[in-house]
Amino acid sequence: MPRHHAIHTEQAPAALGPYSQAIALETGEATLLFLAGQIPLDPRSGELVTGAVESQVRRVMQNLQAVLAAAGSSLDRVVKTTIFLADMNDFEAVNSVYGEFFDAIPPARSTIQAGRLPKDVKVEIDVIAYR
Repeated sequence: MPRHHAIHTEQAPAALGPYSQAIALETGEATLLFLAGQIPLDPRSGELVTGAVESQVRRVMQNLQAVLAAAGSSLDRVVKTTIFLADMNDFEAVNSVYGEFFDAIPPARSTIQAGRLPKDVKVEIDVIAYR
């Protein structure tokens, strides 16, 4: 019977509401990791990274890396991402930074323009991975 439990790390921003940073679903053969969307919050200061979308994407990816590490995984085990953009005109800039974090096999991905993102950030990304 599958079991699930929450993943939490101080190395990534705390949840802004009643949700977990990630959920690990243990199926016996593998553990699937469902990470909540990360926005560009600095976990040390609690402040938003503002300015260019590239800076925001870099912080988001670092936050995702921290949650994955706490779950015993890494970016090379990500199989699916969803990118939420405040403005689809940022697509190419986001791609340039996002691509720096994935080497051999980039994950499947969806990218959508959202009506509004938490704290009015420019980007939010969630992932599904395994360990």
